[in-house]
Amino acid sequence: MKNISSNPVEKLIFALDAGSYEEALSWIKLLSGHIGMFKVGKELFTSVGPKIVHEIKQRGSRVFLDLKFHDIPNTVARAGEAAVALDVDMFNVHAAGGSRMIRETVEAAAACAAKRGTVAPIVLAVTVLTSLNNSDLEEIGFGITTNDLVLRLASMAQKSGASGVVASPQDIIALRHALGNDFVIVTPGIRSAAEKVSDDQKRTLSAFEAIQAGADYIVVGRPIRKAKDPLDACRQIIQEIADGLVCQNRS
Repeated sequence: MKNISSNPVEKLIFALDAGSYEEALSWIKLLSGHIGMFKVGKELFTSVGPKIVHEIKQRGSRVFLDLKFHDIPNTVARAGEAAVALDVDMFNVHAAGGSRMIRETVEAAAACAAKRGTVAPIVLAVTVLTSLNNSDLEEIGFGITTNDLVLRLASMAQKSGASGVVASPQDIIALRHALGNDFVIVTPGIRSAAEKVSDDQKRTLSAFEAIQAGADYIVVGRPIRKAKDPLDACRQIIQEIADGLVCQNRS
């Protein structure tokens, strides 16, 4: 059984896509206590390194390490152990790495956490990036739709021991139907209900729509970073989450 808070604030993950330590630190100081988790991705981690994770944890906030590990099973398993040593709360791998890679990483992370006496992080499998649509998959060489590929990869990840998946909000209902309510779903590609999408995200929903559909966590970056008042943007998104939870519970 998954153990996820029903507090709307805890369900909001902020994408800390900053280019420098100073910029990242300013966002951490501003948003700590107003969101549930900070997502540290490739740009920031490559630029700054593990110290940004330590900074977030020292302030009592949670970390989603979004590095999308994808390599041979042994290499990714060791990366999973390193993530546990950083005390992250969540990290991800690419489902396309296959069942053995996922399984060995989940097992290595759990064993490492047990040895350290800590709680094992949530291990997510990335299915299909929200920047990709059916035309993109056809260009790559997949003879399958995004929806079908998401379900195939998510099912494999679940059988391999992953805690959940990162998937487009538009895939939530199908994932819930196929994989049940105990599988964690983290959804990027979230936009304000009133916002017009004008970037590289192609399969998006609002926070309200994603939560109503059954998402456990939503990842929001640009709608907060580009807002005139980021804290007010957080409050609006959290209200959308709360409203979505009410509608979800009624259905």
